[in-house]
Amino acid sequence: MTPLIEPAINYLAFCSPGWCDQLRLLDSTPVPCAASRETVRRSEFAGIAAYGYCRSHSRYFWGFRLYLLCASDGTPIAFELAPANAPEREVAREMLERVPLAGLTVIADKGFAGAEFEGWMADRGAEFLRPDRKDEPLQFGSLGRVRQWIESVFWTCKGQLGLERHGARTLPGLCARVGLRLLALAAGLRHNAEIGQPGRCFSAYGH
Repeated sequence: MTPLIEPAINYLAFCSPGWCDQLRLLDSTPVPCAASRETVRRSEFAGIAAYGYCRSHSRYFWGFRLYLLCASDGTPIAFELAPANAPEREVAREMLERVPLAGLTVIADKGFAGAEFEGWMADRGAEFLRPDRKDEPLQFGSLGRVRQWIESVFWTCKGQLGLERHGARTLPGLCARVGLRLLALAAGLRHNAEIGQPGRCFSAYGH
C-alpha cells in the first residue's frame, strides 16, 4: 500500500500553493512503538527499532523518528522513517537527495548543525538556516517564530491525525499508517486551500 501512498502525497504537494514557496522546513519527531521492556522484547520491531531521546519532552522512547521536509504551510514534500538512534544528519541527507533544493531556503533545528552537512546543503544550492547554539557567536538567532511552524505541523499529525496512536505491529503496517496520516495532512491542506479555509483547520472533518 505504501508505494501508492507516496505518489499521491507527491501529487498533492506539487499541486499545492506551498510547492511554489521558496521556504522549506526540516525536522524530525518521535514515533514510539512500545512503552514497556516486555513489549519491546516481543515486538515485531525488535532488531529494527531503537531507543532514542526526545529533547523537547526530555525523555527516552523506543521506536522510530519521522523526518519531514515540508513547505511553510505544512505540505509534506519528503519524509523518512528511521530507527530512533540513527544519526539525524545522515538520515536527512538520504531523504533530501530525493528532492530538488536549488534556490530554496531550508530551516532546521540546531540538531542538524554541522559543517559537513551545511556544506552539503550549500553544494545542493540551498540556503540552510538553523538556530544558533549556545557555544556559537550570534548568526541567525533563535528562529523561534519560524521554527514553531513545523512544530505546529507535528502537533497536527499527533493531535488531530493520531500519529503516536498508530497501533502498527509490523514495519510495513507502520510505514502505511504514517504515510496515510501524511496523505491526510496533504489532502486536507489542498482542500482547505481550494475552499478558502485556514490551512490545518481539520476539526470539521473529524465528525
